Amino acid sequence: MAAKPQSLADRVTPIDAGEGVIAAGFFGAEPVLALANGDILFVGGDARRVAAHPGAGILLARFMNDAIVTGGDDGRIVETRDAGGAVEIASETGKWIDALCLRADGAIAWSAGKTVRARDTKGDIKTQTAPSSVRGVCFMPKGYRLAVAHYNGVSLWFPNTAAEPEALVWRGSHLDVTISADGRFAVTSMQENCLHGWRIADKKDMRMTGYPAKSRSLSWSHDGKWLATSGAEACIVWPFDGKDGPMGRGPREYCVRPSRVSCVAFHPNGLVIAIGFDDGWIMLSRLTDAAEIFVRSSDKGGAIATLAWSLDGKRLVFGAEDNAAGVLDLPA
Repeated sequence: MAAKPQSLADRVTPIDAGEGVIAAGFFGAEPVLALANGDILFVGGDARRVAAHPGAGILLARFMNDAIVTGGDDGRIVETRDAGGAVEIASETGKWIDALCLRADGAIAWSAGKTVRARDTKGDIKTQTAPSSVRGVCFMPKGYRLAVAHYNGVSLWFPNTAAEPEALVWRGSHLDVTISADGRFAVTSMQENCLHGWRIADKKDMRMTGYPAKSRSLSWSHDGKWLATSGAEACIVWPFDGKDGPMGRGPREYCVRPSRVSCVAFHPNGLVIAIGFDDGWIMLSRLTDAAEIFVRSSDKGGAIATLAWSLDGKRLVFGAEDNAAGVLDLPA
């Protein structure tokens, strides 16, 4: 019989968010939640709310230093800081924000329909029209360059040049996109319940299949050698530690349960994955020996929508679709 997992459930502080949680993160050690009703909830000693998108809903949120940037169904891109409140960065009139990404230096990129925009640290905005509607954008680790996911593949775009974007081609509808920390691999989630990857240098591609559902949560390990993914009844982790990545190699499985994984988040400093499930459970698993630690169960069964570690890795914040949220404080 498998050993019963250790438990950290008594170290979880529950939070009633009052709304569905779209994204979670930290300002320092303080948990912050982006809510479906357009509010930003700061969960410190004195909880407070900022109406980032009054009368509208938040669709996407990304954290950067002491700011959270959100995109809403009002077409607005908004930056919220605790002290300064919410400030509109841009607006796509009459459209929804479909994709959003940030870079550590403060650059921001987003999409609405086929339109992709990149805003640099000086506030200059460049625009590119993609071949079809864009569902995923991310900055590449080297240079001011974007990966843009759309139908039939990914475009690699330098906003500050007039050159046409480089194309990574694979037929089908590509959703999220992520780039390995060393810039060698691009990976997308797809409408067809699979992932697809490319080695960027020679555009050699790889299919990453076997998922019973769409894999919409992707998280890289701190050393860039592993990619954790959702979409199955276990956390599926692909190896990227060699020159060929997962080509010709199978993935690992962690925390197999009778519920699908909805969200994953690698620890910022170690080979530990936080794994959220459709039934509201949260587990931690260690790559080195597959050890499992129980964090949370739920009677309501609201799917875990977001997981995020503090920068020091001592706290984990989570949010669920049933308005529940919480913070795990790891033992010292």
